[in-house]
Amino acid sequence: MKKHNFNAGPSILPREVIEKTAQAILDFNGSGLSLMEISHRAKDFQPVVDEAVALFKELLNIPDGYSVLFLGGGASLEFCMVPYNFLEKKAAYLNTGTWAKKAMKEAKAFGEVVEVASSADANYTFIPKGYEVPSDVDYFHITTNNTIYGTELHADPEVNVPLVADMSSDIFSRPVDVSKYICIYGGAQKNLAPAGVTFVIVKNDAVGKVSRHIPTMLDYQTHIEKGSMFNTPPVVPIYAALQTLRWLKAQGGVEEMQRRAKLRSDMLYAEIDRNKLFRGTVTAPEDRSYMNICFVMADEYKELEADFLKFATEKGMVGIKGHRSVGGFRASCYNALPVESVQALIDCMQEFEKMH
Repeated sequence: MKKHNFNAGPSILPREVIEKTAQAILDFNGSGLSLMEISHRAKDFQPVVDEAVALFKELLNIPDGYSVLFLGGGASLEFCMVPYNFLEKKAAYLNTGTWAKKAMKEAKAFGEVVEVASSADANYTFIPKGYEVPSDVDYFHITTNNTIYGTELHADPEVNVPLVADMSSDIFSRPVDVSKYICIYGGAQKNLAPAGVTFVIVKNDAVGKVSRHIPTMLDYQTHIEKGSMFNTPPVVPIYAALQTLRWLKAQGGVEEMQRRAKLRSDMLYAEIDRNKLFRGTVTAPEDRSYMNICFVMADEYKELEADFLKFATEKGMVGIKGHRSVGGFRASCYNALPVESVQALIDCMQEFEKMH
């Protein structure tokens, strides 16, 4: 039986990325050595990093004056590194979910934090709008896609202060105006690579401005100067990221990924809205995520939730159980997910509807 991978992360990767990475783990570049056992400073591996950086810049149209870094620690470490490097006195945060809240909590250790708006009182079922960002903040931080609650910012905000964004779960799913940001970061385990590497896009002239001492490993300048090679980087995930970036370019780039993302999400949201057994959890349609589609049983069919999960699992749907803080279901539709998998889930929902 075919499996349809809707896992929220670590999540689906293109099959060819998995196969090429697996081959390199057995024998890297015909060296007779595994990718897992070569030096990160080996002459054969530096081109992997160089090409990955070049493709990052090409696919996202990153302007001159920015560095692309491959680091450890996940986005959760970036919650700390961002204020360490950029927060001198005051920063603004948009509270749109669990990860935004965690980022804000870390920043409070470094200076004043202004929560410009929050949808917490409504269980993060929409993206706040109409807020004002103070003009005197060092930066404004956003989380572009909220994996747990299924909301997403579909465009770059128009603000007159430096922008910072956690794009862990929607990077490469749409064009981004990187010039508006001083830092974009994310865990790679959604749209880019297996878990174990974090990407950071950082504006070079934005670092080195704070007055505090920054520990060497937490200083972006360290990694800019050393090209992500200050300490041993996560070699295998970086190699897999390169294969994904090659795949992205071959498929047509971020514009094509955006088209596919909208196609998949339009299909599934249409079924959620049509099917009397289900309802979407996001209250503002324009805020619905293309990446993480969250839904629950309609109130009058709540008792069927466990039955549907069992039924869908038996049909090959993997990872559709919703986060424990929301319940219900979550279909994560990242770049590598084929539209056939979305159709399979829709067929599953329609078959279950006929049964009940």
